[in-house]
Amino acid sequence: MVWREFQGRYLNSLLGSLWAVLHPIAMVFVYTAIFSKIMQARIGGSEDPLAYGLFICAGLFTWAFFVELIGRCPNLFIDQANLLKKVNFPRLTLPITLLLSATINFSIIFGIFLTFLIVTGRFPGFVIISFVPLLLIQQAFALGLGMILGSINVFFRDVGHFLNIVLQFWFWLTPVVYPSTIVPENVRNLLNLNPMTKIIIAYQEIILHGDWPQWEQFGLHFFIALGTLVLGYTVFKALSDDILDEI
Repeated sequence: MVWREFQGRYLNSLLGSLWAVLHPIAMVFVYTAIFSKIMQARIGGSEDPLAYGLFICAGLFTWAFFVELIGRCPNLFIDQANLLKKVNFPRLTLPITLLLSATINFSIIFGIFLTFLIVTGRFPGFVIISFVPLLLIQQAFALGLGMILGSINVFFRDVGHFLNIVLQFWFWLTPVVYPSTIVPENVRNLLNLNPMTKIIIAYQEIILHGDWPQWEQFGLHFFIALGTLVLGYTVFKALSDDILDEI
């Protein structure tokens, strides 16, 4: 199912799955060359001409990984209605397939980004492995929230449309394209209520400065992600039969 999902993205295109590589290459080039070189953007006193481009890539690629999963979950059961009605299989397979598919796409993009860091001599070193636990927390939270939204959206189709609006505000309330240090302190306190803020900042600190995350800051994030995942599974399990009848 994961392989079919991956192939379906590039079905009937001339270059096929090659687009999975070309698209991230273009993204890395735009964010590093355009933003850092042409616009001469700088981050926090850094003299590195690519600093702002790397800052954006670290936050934007991981944010896109988060949004791809949570953004596609609301219509997951609706889009797969025919499959659910005709084939008897564990229904939990659908969100897991979506998670694995999003992980493959992110792995390709992030692999190209890491290659760029190595080629330009900006690879942060062994600290890069700290991305793994941060991504696990992030995606566990996204999957749990996505299963809740996907289950409810079957009965109330406005949920999916409302989520699109929420994600737009959520993006700008997360320091993905701007440093949190440039906003007023009262606004910064508001940003800290966002569970994605410290995670995105940690990614950026790893790439720009090679700093290890302060793991004690993420204890609450871990329990929120775990709780959301358990709640998402519980809601999905409770509504599973009703979902099949509704679609």
